[in-house]
Amino acid sequence: MSKPTIIAYLKPWCGWSAGVRAVFKKYDLAFEERDIINRPEFFDQMVQKTGQTKQPTVEIDGKMLADVSGEEVEAWMLQNRIVHPNNRAPEVPINQPCAHEMPGAAPAAPQPAPLAFKR
Repeated sequence: MSKPTIIAYLKPWCGWSAGVRAVFKKYDLAFEERDIINRPEFFDQMVQKTGQTKQPTVEIDGKMLADVSGEEVEAWMLQNRIVHPNNRAPEVPINQPCAHEMPGAAPAAPQPAPLAFKR
């Protein structure tokens, strides 16, 4: 089985993105990570390729999987015989948002107002 070419459009801190990374690690798959937060050109590329703004978005051998969880990526790869089943547990949950986005989570701390400098 040959290794697929994978490009993953992810956020650096997102629970969904962490789940996608964990699936690739579970199957020892190399992938190119494109940070859509710190590199706006990657966000624009993702939108141009998919017509939508949600992430994670993964491209596997030219096939776009938009707005997916790690669980959905794993299921797609198994169904399309990109990988074979294995019993390794992923390092993090593969189907949940960041902890602060979970139902019942404490609200996020308020963000400070931006600084304004006068000349």
